[in-house]
Amino acid sequence: MVSGIVTGALIVLFIAGWVWAWSPRRKADFDNAARMPLGEEGENNP
Repeated sequence: MVSGIVTGALIVLFIAGWVWAWSPRRKADFDNAARMPLGEEGENNP
């Protein structure tokens, strides 16, 4: 019984994280993070 509840809670957390990561509001943040390694040393990438 407890393992089923824990499994269900983990599935819900996984789906919530997936929705958060794929939300359109996060696109700009992830695009900036993807470009960080390409920036110059000491440059602040907003």
